[in-house]
Amino acid sequence: MDCPYGSISKGQEKMVCKLLKSLYGLKQASKQWHGNFDRTLTSAGFVVYEAEKCVYYRFGGAEGVILCLYVDKILILGTSLNVIKEIKDFLSQF
Repeated sequence: MDCPYGSISKGQEKMVCKLLKSLYGLKQASKQWHGNFDRTLTSAGFVVYEAEKCVYYRFGGAEGVILCLYVDKILILGTSLNVIKEIKDFLSQF
């Protein structure tokens, strides 16, 4: 990565820029995305399946939802179409 034009001062040519957040395509980007996804789901009442960290579930009453995450794809399994539609609307930001 090159420093932006005009940001290099005399005597500081060897200085580098520090990224404050991950950029798409970097090694850290997928970890940042998954962390954001995990925080969003756990705040909505989902629980991580301990045997497989990419599976989330939420059960309440007669309704239940299971989310399976694979790279950038999400498989949604639910007890009714209304629950699945609700989750799809909730996850539309991803």
